[in-house]
This record gives sequence, structure tokens and C-alpha cells, in this order.
Amino acid sequence: MTRRFSQLVAWACAGLILAQVLLGAYALFDIGAFARLTQRTLALPIQWVSVEPTQWYALLLLTVLAALPGLAALYFLRRSFAKFARGEYFNDANSRDLRRFAVLLLAQALLRPLHHVLASVVLSVNHPPGQKLLSLSLGSHELQAIGLALVFWVLASLLLEGARLQSENRQFV
Repeated sequence: MTRRFSQLVAWACAGLILAQVLLGAYALFDIGAFARLTQRTLALPIQWVSVEPTQWYALLLLTVLAALPGLAALYFLRRSFAKFARGEYFNDANSRDLRRFAVLLLAQALLRPLHHVLASVVLSVNHPPGQKLLSLSLGSHELQAIGLALVFWVLASLLLEGARLQSENRQFV
């Protein structure tokens, strides 16, 4: 892995964090845009005309809360790649940052189906009796994220073992 590529990944992580924060702030001030985006992306049989602004704000709050572990994961991934860009590969700090990334990515993957359930309840809460909705969705994206989190957990352990071996080798010289 080149240092330039590592620096590029670190900057991309920072850019993604900034973009998500700005998108959340924009949605707060233009809830109609958030509502239109939700209607296009959320495959739920909701009576969209009956959804009130308070429900959209509640859904926005749920969405922001569900995105927080992902933002924190990107922060720790950025820190780790910034260290890689400086040539720091095998140390405790990288291992800790990658483990935090793995745990937060796992949390994000587990929160996504819960977010879908809560979104369906929030958006259909004012529907007539018998038409309220509770929808659970678990797909390959969540399973891929769980797998990726486990791979990063193992990589973090390997970095820690590499740091131990590097320290051990220095003592022999």
C-alpha cells in the first residue's frame, strides 16, 4: 500500500464525514427534500400524503442517530490511514483505531434493520387501524458489512501481533 493511496483514503474519509454532516444539516432546513428522497428510496407501502412534518423530523432524527456509528467508524478509519500515510503500520494505536472501526461498522450494520423497523412505524403511525406498518428488512448489504467488520477486526489483531514482533526484533539487534 502506498503512502499516497493511504493519504487519499484518509482525505476521502474526512470528505465523507463532512458531506454527511452537511447533508444532515441541509435536510434539517429543507425537510421537504428529505421527504422526497425518503419516498424514492424507502420501499414501503406508506400513504405518503398523510405523513405530517413532525413525522418527517422524527424520521430525520432516527436517521441521524443511526448514522452516528458510521460517522465515528469513518473517523477511526481516517485516523488509521493517516498513520499508514506517515509510514506507521505496526503499532497499538493503529490496532485500536481499526478495532474501533470494526466495532462501529458492526454496530452500523446491526442498526440498519432497526432503523428500517422504526422508520416504518414512524411513517405509518397516523394511518387508520389495520393499515399501520411494521417492516423488517435484512439484506446482503448488512451481511456484507458484518463480514467486513469481522475482517477488519482480524486485521487489527494482525497489526497488534506485527507490532509485538517488530518490538521483539528490535530487542535482538
